[in-house]
Amino acid sequence: MPPSPVAVVTDSTTDLPSGVAARSAITIVPLEVRMGERTGRDGIDIGPGDLSAALADRSLDVQTSRPTPAAFAEVYRALLADGAPSVVSVHLSRELSGTWDAARLAAEEVGPGRVRVVDSRAVAMGLGYAVLAAVRAAESGCAGAAVEEAATAVAARCRVFFCVDDLDRLRRGGRIGAATAFLGTALSVKPILHLAEGRIRPLEKVRTAARATQRLVELAVKAAGEGADLAVHHLGAAHRAEELADRLRERLPSASRLLVSEVGAVLGAHVGNGALGVVVVPRG
Repeated sequence: MPPSPVAVVTDSTTDLPSGVAARSAITIVPLEVRMGERTGRDGIDIGPGDLSAALADRSLDVQTSRPTPAAFAEVYRALLADGAPSVVSVHLSRELSGTWDAARLAAEEVGPGRVRVVDSRAVAMGLGYAVLAAVRAAESGCAGAAVEEAATAVAARCRVFFCVDDLDRLRRGGRIGAATAFLGTALSVKPILHLAEGRIRPLEKVRTAARATQRLVELAVKAAGEGADLAVHHLGAAHRAEELADRLRERLPSASRLLVSEVGAVLGAHVGNGALGVVVVPRG
């Protein structure tokens, strides 16, 4: 019997397509969402539809929280006890969440030599494609160091561009500064945002939603180069997301994959209804 592969763990902000985690034996540790008096696990108890409805109710306070180190430690111990030689745990940018740090603390407790924790410096399918790269490496028989390297290499190539209808949620969550939030309200513009070194940064300004969509296409095409894995994400903007995906298919027929999905409740709590974005992972 061949040895068990390295176990791959991630968190619920991956936004992997339905069924992929189960088929690929990926263990997902969920973050939590609190909507008023209701608290639940991202992607298990609370989905994007629940979140969209809560955001529409302005009287509800919506907040998110990371998993505890104890939750990660429990998962790591179970996987190792089940025969995995080691664990590679890949997570959203530590600049945006304490999730990576919770995983790191758990790894130190369980055994740093057996659990490797990767900061993808990305979110959504930027993180998701790094996780899938780790799975491919593990399934091919790679040891923990090589599985970690595979995830890190994909994450390093990832680009994330997005726009939101309201920057105030990102400001209140501490993901952008007050000056950037002011830019999107006082001047009635729609800033295009991106991830730079794991942080959300303003990239440029446009005046309309239609122009924002067009700029997302142009930015993705330029980042993709000769070919890339792509993903389009949205919250409560399915029509715009499909329009963006159609334009990308037309402009980038050589794309390896192009996935379209609604972001989960945790990411949605910060970007708000109407958010639209694209993830680009150029070929290595």
